[in-house]
Amino acid sequence: MSAREQLTGAMAELLWERGYAATSPRDVMARAGVGQGSMYHHFSGKHELAVEALSAVIGDATGEVSLLEGEGSPLERMKRYLSLPRPGTQGCRVGRMTQDPQVVTDAELITIVASAFDTMLGRWEQTIAEAVEAGELPASIRPADLARTLAAVIQGGYVLARAKGEQGPMDAAIRGALSLLDAAHSAVDADH
Repeated sequence: MSAREQLTGAMAELLWERGYAATSPRDVMARAGVGQGSMYHHFSGKHELAVEALSAVIGDATGEVSLLEGEGSPLERMKRYLSLPRPGTQGCRVGRMTQDPQVVTDAELITIVASAFDTMLGRWEQTIAEAVEAGELPASIRPADLARTLAAVIQGGYVLARAKGEQGPMDAAIRGALSLLDAAHSAVDADH
């Protein structure tokens, strides 16, 4: 692994663990095991490194959402994505950035975060619309609204799990979302 990749990986880990505001270039260099010369050879400073690291994390996160476009019916894909293992007590790598005061006030960093959520919501909306079209969900469902509800359930699951220091609240939130989807699907079946 190159020094650049080591630095980017270290920054990504530290962003998740501590946030942007609480991470110093020295912390990143120590975690990466590289010296100051390597750091400033590859990056102008903490901000440029954070942009690259956050972009890489977002690429991974939006890659997971591609499960919404995979095989199976739209409802099956939604349930498969919801059922992915999520380490609740660690929090969402992207969602946690919205709680960092320096990220929120940095136009470039918050744009990266907002773009990730836009991508995720767009994929949810498309899949929900497909589920409505396929008769798996009621026609009365507004895809944009349900997409935001499901995103809020996932993000809220992380918050509740972190607050309690245990995985249970995340798992319960996901079970609840799955139950709501099953109930909506059953309502369609009952109407036919």
